[in-house]
Amino acid sequence: MIAPLLRVAASAAAARSLRLAARDAANRVLMTLGAALAVAVAALCLSAAGFVLLERHLDSASAWAIVGAFWGLVGLVYFAAARRRR
Repeated sequence: MIAPLLRVAASAAAARSLRLAARDAANRVLMTLGAALAVAVAALCLSAAGFVLLERHLDSASAWAIVGAFWGLVGLVYFAAARRRR
């Protein structure tokens, strides 16, 4: 008689634990997407600000080249850091 009650209690606890794990995973995904969006907007704003400042002193093509070289270096550093972790 106690075994079925224990099974019901265990299944309820497992379901609650599974719901909490799913909610936690969904929150982590939303936080990661929010952080990625924030980084993308920050990179766009940084690029625009750098381009505007450089364009005041140089021509447009040179400003784009410098901004592109900056992001190329950032990508190279990221690639090197990712390769080192393995």
